[in-house]
Amino acid sequence: MPVPKSVTKVTKDGVEFTDSVDRCKYTLNELSRAALRDVGKYVVKETRKNFADAGIKRTGRGAKQIQYWVRKRETDLLVGIKKPGFYLGFHEMGTSKHRSIGALSGAVYNNIGAIRDIEGKYLSSIENEQAALALIDDGEYEGE
Repeated sequence: MPVPKSVTKVTKDGVEFTDSVDRCKYTLNELSRAALRDVGKYVVKETRKNFADAGIKRTGRGAKQIQYWVRKRETDLLVGIKKPGFYLGFHEMGTSKHRSIGALSGAVYNNIGAIRDIEGKYLSSIENEQAALALIDDGEYEGE
């Protein structure tokens, strides 16, 4: 989706006022989504590593069921387990027969500093419009 044009230009007594609120709102929203996309990739990678370190590997298909979703309307990030990986939830939270591993929650809690660095890289580029537009990518807002 291209950057929206500024819609309001008013000229009065030699002074021109250009309203670019829509463009700024678009840039902020897309930078937030791009930052969430990279955070989702990082958290999924760390979660898969945590499950592998815990020894949860019988068929090797469980790690592929961990995925992230960046929702457009809400501008938020969901990281979770897809439907075929149902039993990974038992390992994550624990049951009477499975000990709690906490791979997903541990991947987030142990990497808060890295997540802040990723978010800061994107949101600090607000000052420079060209850098912000270079970071925005329209594809891949859903994990593997």
